[in-house]
Amino acid sequence: MIRPTVVVMVKVPRPGRVKTRLARGIGAVPAAWWYRHQVARLLRRLRDPRWRIVLAVSPDAEGLAARAWPADLPCMGQGGGDLGARMARLLSLPGPVIVIGSDIPGVTRAHLARAVRTLARQDAVFGPALDGGYWLIGLGPRPAPPGVLRGVRWSGPHALADSLATLGDRRVGLVDTLGDVDSAADLARAISA
Repeated sequence: MIRPTVVVMVKVPRPGRVKTRLARGIGAVPAAWWYRHQVARLLRRLRDPRWRIVLAVSPDAEGLAARAWPADLPCMGQGGGDLGARMARLLSLPGPVIVIGSDIPGVTRAHLARAVRTLARQDAVFGPALDGGYWLIGLGPRPAPPGVLRGVRWSGPHALADSLATLGDRRVGLVDTLGDVDSAADLARAISA
């Protein structure tokens, strides 16, 4: 199998512009501080010679110029559109490619290795999230089908099912279920885990 690319979707850690739902519970500055440190820990934890890490930054111009990211990791802009359009663009990179969010404190190299192994046997892979969405999506070397991730109801219990429906007849594997941090309650759960 070709060495996969792991794309980590990140936002510039500016108070009031990142983790806004979390900020409603803990404040904008603490939410941005948590996010900045979460991304740094995540990137240190996920480095591995089995895959190449690329950062997909938002907003594009500010994110590409930001000093918040490790200098040795390549960055690209996420581009415009809803979450589905941005992820579909990232999934169009030469495969296998895995896209993950940056607000999943529990993700480890072992989780990514399971997703890579699943892609060796399946056309696509998802890592379900506790809220009905997912923290990971990956596609093998076949190009994404037309309309992938179009019409998905994001930030709710239907995101995974809607996304699966956009893959047509692709063989899909599921890996570990993990939680992301969107709210103060999510953060409290992650801290206590």
